[in-house]
Amino acid sequence: MPTYEYECSKCRRVFEVRQRISEPALTTHEGCGGEIHRLISPAPFILKGEGWYVTDYPSEARKKAKEAEKSSNGGDKPSDKKPSDKKTSDASSGSTTAPSAPASTPAPKTD
Repeated sequence: MPTYEYECSKCRRVFEVRQRISEPALTTHEGCGGEIHRLISPAPFILKGEGWYVTDYPSEARKKAKEAEKSSNGGDKPSDKKPSDKKTSDASSGSTTAPSAPASTPAPKTD
């Protein structure tokens, strides 16, 4: 059920009322009897499910669980280190490349 904000023209009090969308807007303030009108208010900010706070700022228990999971999975994986064959083959080839010539300078602008 949505919450609507109203303002009283007589006492300038702003208050909220929970009412169905199908209900007509209120017209008189119960407190002072003044005329009221519905205000346009921003929509509320609601995070549902796992939001950014949960994933970006985990609790200490969650951090420890993730670390334990990483360490248990780390022993099963083959090593990702590869021999550095490329460095030795490039160095042994003896070929050197000359630095490329700079691009030609653009013509001066005339207005």
